[in-house]
Amino acid sequence: MALSRRHLLQTPLALVGASAMGLSAAAEAQAAQAQTAPGEIIELWPRPPVGALHPDMPEVVEQASADPHYSSRRRKGVLRPHMVARPAPAPNGAAMLIIPGGGFTWNYFEHEGYYVADILNQAGISCFVLFYRLPQDGWADPASVGPADAQRAMRLIRAQAGRFRIDPTRVGVMGFSAGGFLTATLATRHGAGFYAPVDATDQLSARPLVAAPIYPVQSVDPAYAYSGAAPALFGGPPSPAQIREWSPDLNVTPAAAPTFLAHAEDDTTVPVANTVRLREAMLAAKVPVETHLFARGGHGFGVRSEPGRPGGAWLPLFLDFARAEKLLA
Repeated sequence: MALSRRHLLQTPLALVGASAMGLSAAAEAQAAQAQTAPGEIIELWPRPPVGALHPDMPEVVEQASADPHYSSRRRKGVLRPHMVARPAPAPNGAAMLIIPGGGFTWNYFEHEGYYVADILNQAGISCFVLFYRLPQDGWADPASVGPADAQRAMRLIRAQAGRFRIDPTRVGVMGFSAGGFLTATLATRHGAGFYAPVDATDQLSARPLVAAPIYPVQSVDPAYAYSGAAPALFGGPPSPAQIREWSPDLNVTPAAAPTFLAHAEDDTTVPVANTVRLREAMLAAKVPVETHLFARGGHGFGVRSEPGRPGGAWLPLFLDFARAEKLLA
């Protein structure tokens, strides 16, 4: 089994995302803009979703970073899930849905959302950052709310492709940690009925052209899972049936989306076995998969450049993969 740990090559393509390697400076410059101009808000649902156990819960946005030079805001209390559009200044027709992580408790919408989108924008990719319902906020069916929001978001991007100058066949998804769970679920169960159709948009496909789960929560099997996954999704330890239904690696078919994976070997929050198992399942189903494992990096490295962490070194590699899979024309 040969898993790539390639160095970032100084090629024109690599340099498209090279700002990722020194993102702290770019992020610092962009953070102030993100505070005041996040982009157009696109509501996912025509009416507020039902099933909230705490319909009066407050929305909470707080700063998670202790570094005064790096903003990393996070949000919970999402009663009205939505996307924030980040169109590319020079769009090439490609689009990515970006799904931040946060342990099923938060949406880290800058660190694993806006900053990623701003870099992909440089490659001509229009982006949509998802603010999805969180199972720990309290919902009647906590496991399904995030996948339902992700499916609906994919369909809405396609429904509004014309006004964003997007080719509806070239829409992918990228997610981080708990957002990687939603990304891997979309890659493998894009046709599942996570919600009842509400309008004509739901006739559109939710299948991504490519999927990029980054250090993903991918299995709910206690032998490999992030310890917070099952309590958040099921309220306690998973049953064998829940493991079978909600572990993306156990739901890979030849219809799964081509998948790009990146993870750090020393991740002590989400074991790297999550990525390895999904890779093996993709290979067994003959689905294109590319995997990059970094010796060091821990969890949640995103695209910020820090000593001992890969930062955005994986983003140009993703762009290579995206081009090969025709996301980029």
